[in-house]
Amino acid sequence: MRLIAGKGTVQTYIAYVDDAEYAQQLLRSMLLCAHGQDAHWVLVACAPRITHRVSKFVSNRSRENWRNKWADRLFQSCLPVFQAQGVQVTPMLAKAPLPELLESLLAEHGSSAQVIDMRRPKDAVSAQTSTPVLRKLAGTLTSLGACWTVLVSDVLAA
Repeated sequence: MRLIAGKGTVQTYIAYVDDAEYAQQLLRSMLLCAHGQDAHWVLVACAPRITHRVSKFVSNRSRENWRNKWADRLFQSCLPVFQAQGVQVTPMLAKAPLPELLESLLAEHGSSAQVIDMRRPKDAVSAQTSTPVLRKLAGTLTSLGACWTVLVSDVLAA
């Protein structure tokens, strides 16, 4: 918590975000729980990594431009949640490894700042993509079973 002239103490939250939809759900619930508190949020956008193969063909400047555009889209989605509650928020793009960035943010905002990881878990992404495959597999197996039944009944009837 920080002491701000005329405002008293302000709780600082540092939130790591990489997916706007996932973070909005968490942010709404967090802001409703902390309703009425003076709070300052530092919203840290964690851009996805560019694969090694793609990075061979992309210049550093275009990579930075892409990361900045990506962060702008993320902030455009997340900032209205804060503005609806009237909460002070500072958006920033992570350009350094997260442990180093956290160290500098804690030095700047005080060691009592709460750190919240609102990044989408990697398991959730793989679980969402694997569900349709299982449905297709079940449908395929059912179709094969029906064809096999028709084939066997035709062979036995002959």
